[in-house]
Amino acid sequence: MFGMMRSPAESYAKVGVDAAVETADPHRLVLMLFDGAMTAISLARIQMQNGQIPEKGAAISKAIDLITNGLRASLDMEAGGELAERLAALYEYMAQRLLFANLKNSVAALDEVSELLTSLREAWAQIAPGEQAAA
Repeated sequence: MFGMMRSPAESYAKVGVDAAVETADPHRLVLMLFDGAMTAISLARIQMQNGQIPEKGAAISKAIDLITNGLRASLDMEAGGELAERLAALYEYMAQRLLFANLKNSVAALDEVSELLTSLREAWAQIAPGEQAAA
């Protein structure tokens, strides 16, 4: 019975994350999507190096999901214009590189996507919450 229940620490962490999401403004939510994708890629890198193939695949799938169904889906294509189109194409490229990394066990492809996400996250963090045009 107890094995089916979450530990209090896990429950607390889940509540903490859910509360953070519910109270975050849209600008902060985008930062959380970047952070989540970057964390998943870091985890995938470790799992790849340790030969943990199913876990690596799951971490890469999570990163792809956060990029395509999170970051890409959050773009306002109308208000964002050309910038939003370029970001959408970049997010699509990242997803393709992550699929390649998964298939070929390519740490270099993981690192490439991680660096792109880091650059975009830093740029996004510089924008004041009231100034978002493309996302």
